[in-house]
Amino acid sequence: MLGHPVQHSLSPVLHRAAYTALGLTDWRYDWLDVTSEMLPEVLATLDGTWAGLSLTMPLKHTVVPLLDHVEPLAEVVGAVNTVLVQHAPGRPVLVGANTDVHGLVAALEEGLQQRPAGSGPLTAVVVGAGATAASTLAALGQLGCSTPSVHLRSLGRAGSLIRAAHRMGVEPRYAGLDTAAAAAAGADVVVSTVPAHAADGLAAELGGRQVHGVLLDVVYDPRPTALSTAWAAAGGVVVGGERMLLHQAAEQVRLMTGRVAPLAAMDDALRERLAG
Repeated sequence: MLGHPVQHSLSPVLHRAAYTALGLTDWRYDWLDVTSEMLPEVLATLDGTWAGLSLTMPLKHTVVPLLDHVEPLAEVVGAVNTVLVQHAPGRPVLVGANTDVHGLVAALEEGLQQRPAGSGPLTAVVVGAGATAASTLAALGQLGCSTPSVHLRSLGRAGSLIRAAHRMGVEPRYAGLDTAAAAAAGADVVVSTVPAHAADGLAAELGGRQVHGVLLDVVYDPRPTALSTAWAAAGGVVVGGERMLLHQAAEQVRLMTGRVAPLAAMDDALRERLAG
């Protein structure tokens, strides 16, 4: 796992549990604090002993031009959270993939199963404009919502997201953070992709409102977030960010090992860590 900062990541818990369950006793998974400036040098050191890398911010965009190949979904989204190290004569071939979309879809489906099926097209709100927001647009497209409302601090800083949406063929409506609470209250799905505490203002604005939809806050530390607490108090269904992390990690395990991920064992390890 590479990123900056990265020490808080639960990914080692998930991957190590998977390797143990699969009997891969000689496999290791660790984290390494790597900035965007350090990334080219780190990638240059990879050899045949590596199977892959997990990436978190700020590396999901930075890594793209440094790879030999990028899988179609990751290319469309414009964000890579998984690097597969494929052995070849000479140096390894580095392939970029995106498992965040898989994780988002699976986590949202868990939440949608907890509420009555609605009539009409799925409505959705996305908070944020970074790499995870782009993956969220792709996930919502897979769930049947191609016109979500995206709420962000500045449209001028959303160029990457706007270009990704265009490549995906989705047509978001962009608005400021000041309208996010009203939009979220009426949505079937809300996904907050902003860092820890950045959605605390939105949480405060939800006071006194009633909601009916599913919230996925990708932040899992601290847990629960202020937004998750406010959403549950307002009557909505909450899916913790750790559920997205679980499912995207399971897909990474499948891609890196070539074997079906032991989801139950990974889930048990995650629950044990969070309970401790």
